Amino acid sequence: MRLILLGPPGAGKGTQAQRLVNKLGIPQLSTGDMLRAAVKAETDVGKRAKAVMDAGELVSDAIVNAIVAERIDQEDCANGFILDGYPRTLAQADAVEEMLAERGLAIDAVIELVVDDKALIGRIEKRAEQARADGQAVRKDDNADVFDERLREYYKKTAQLTGYYYAKGKLRSVDGMADIEDVTRQIEQVLQSV
Repeated sequence: MRLILLGPPGAGKGTQAQRLVNKLGIPQLSTGDMLRAAVKAETDVGKRAKAVMDAGELVSDAIVNAIVAERIDQEDCANGFILDGYPRTLAQADAVEEMLAERGLAIDAVIELVVDDKALIGRIEKRAEQARADGQAVRKDDNADVFDERLREYYKKTAQLTGYYYAKGKLRSVDGMADIEDVTRQIEQVLQSV
């Protein structure tokens, strides 16, 4: 099963991805993790990415797409994978379609976690309070101002993917504001119909 999880920052994609990893036995592919792994492994594309990052520049779509293509060819992805945080743009979505088509594959479903933005900010603030209460460091992005900026970036670039995948008949939406267990159940129901 090849899945994409969509939704704004704080929607619970990472939490649900981990649950899917455990249930389906397929890997969660995060572009940040893939990028670091490619650099560490010193693959050709990893070396290109390292040169760009060392220069203080953003890694291009071409490099990110190449890293994803390299990663999905690995053995643990033979039965599928979960893309979390990628694609982020329409150009990247087109690239995913193309790289999968070249391999005779396709995305099985795109699961959108639908959330309320104001409630998300409340979630982030609560997560930061909990971390402080537990004596843990507060994540840099668990700050209302930082989160608000990430949310704007999401709506500027990534939210367009909802229509893109809806038009392809791949989009399935679940209530991301429900409790974690209920969101998991909704996702499992979606997967039964795929």
